[in-house]
Amino acid sequence: MKDSSRHRLPAFQEGSLPVSDFLDNLQSRKNLSPNTVIAYRTDLVQFFSFIMRHFGVADLSCFNPEQVTALDVRLFMGDMIERGVQQRSIARKLVSVKSFYRYMQEIGYIKNFLFSSLLTPKYPQRVPGFLTEQQTEKLFNKVLPASSEESFASERDRSILELLYGSGLRVSELIGLTVESLDLERGYVKLTGKGRKQRIVPVGQPAVEALKKYFEVRRNFFRMKEGGESASLRYVFVTKRGKKLYPMLLQRLTSKYLVSVTEQKKKNPHVLRHTFATHLLNSGADLESVSEMLGHSNLSTTEIYTHVTFERLKDVYRKAHPNA
Repeated sequence: MKDSSRHRLPAFQEGSLPVSDFLDNLQSRKNLSPNTVIAYRTDLVQFFSFIMRHFGVADLSCFNPEQVTALDVRLFMGDMIERGVQQRSIARKLVSVKSFYRYMQEIGYIKNFLFSSLLTPKYPQRVPGFLTEQQTEKLFNKVLPASSEESFASERDRSILELLYGSGLRVSELIGLTVESLDLERGYVKLTGKGRKQRIVPVGQPAVEALKKYFEVRRNFFRMKEGGESASLRYVFVTKRGKKLYPMLLQRLTSKYLVSVTEQKKKNPHVLRHTFATHLLNSGADLESVSEMLGHSNLSTTEIYTHVTFERLKDVYRKAHPNA
């Protein structure tokens, strides 16, 4: 019997609505990641909490979800705006609510899909932060060598940064990377991305060399520390205690090195993923290939990087064309 307790909302919020079944469907049939399912759950908690206040009901056990109109959803969105919620988050919450109502129609819980007239609000696309080619060169040729000593942490950090920039990994992909996923001899890595979709991405020679050096140092480090081999370590990147790397540590170590090369506010691992994509497009790579390497489900997600490259082209034009 499937355990859906991890999805269950407090009884006074969920009532008899098929929320748990909906969330299980997202994870088991649509292969959405656990974090995405949690986001859907949070959105539905917020929506039905608003609906309870709006309709003046103490719980949803006898509540008919078909009472909710498109106007009520717009009022919910207005309430989110008043609370200072960003447009991007409001758009996601609307998608969650519409998906849940569409699911209820599919399983016969309600007769009609009620919100077909509701359009997801448009929000301005944020151009991701990235490093220039000069900043990237400074990071790998000056900052890292200056702080590098042949130690476990320094070799690990270099390998992480080389792989983030050289292959465009997501944070979750890098943290969850296992030793068997890497083929350093042939220069590629197998990744499991969003929606459990798998892809193969090339690993550049600088990253290959950094990883080989890291594995050598890692073997010696844990052999001396624990009196044994590190072969039992499943994950590629681990802490000094041999534990799986965690997001906050990855954030800290990335920021530690990026602070020396960029003044932009965000100095997180995503900056190197964005730099990977931007530099590929700037060098003439086609959008479809970059999209495949990034693990995007459609080209429109990758198109955000074309704004960056277009700005670069305009800058080149202004400097080079006599009539610019």
